[in-house]
Amino acid sequence: MFSLALRDGARLAPLESWHAEEFAGHLDRAREHIRPWVGAGFVTVDVAGARATLERYAARQAADGARLYGIWRDGTLVGGVMFTAFDTASGSCEIGCWLEPAAEGHGLITAASAALLDWAFSTRGLHRAEWHCRADNDRSAAVAKRLGMTLEGVRREAWPYDGVRHDKQVWAVLAPEWRALER
Repeated sequence: MFSLALRDGARLAPLESWHAEEFAGHLDRAREHIRPWVGAGFVTVDVAGARATLERYAARQAADGARLYGIWRDGTLVGGVMFTAFDTASGSCEIGCWLEPAAEGHGLITAASAALLDWAFSTRGLHRAEWHCRADNDRSAAVAKRLGMTLEGVRREAWPYDGVRHDKQVWAVLAPEWRALER
């Protein structure tokens, strides 16, 4: 298994089904904080739900699709990044993320997302990576900007949450743009 050092005692590693109890505990700390910003199917409430989410991503990864990675800080799972979509035929992917409040403000999501982009463009040869977020999620949009992504548009009322429809921003970076960035 790989583990990639990020910063501030944090590391990035695959988040797999055997992490179900740890993932469920993490979601207990993060649930209300991330609920407005991530898909409803991701925010589970028990170990069985956590295991089902991890197994769903494992099956998608086995089919060379979506992938899920955890961020551990000082040995505790505090968040993660993922390929919510990964399509080698079209040469594109979408990256998503989440983080519990105690881990915010340390650049962990930016560093972990950059590692995913490096791998997608350099190792897998993809051409395009997208980042979708609610238009009122300033922290998520700031990560997309730090990654050198361009805001390509807003999908009006495309993000339903708690009975309200929110606008969704679509950000993207192309492989040549990523390679040209000074990091």
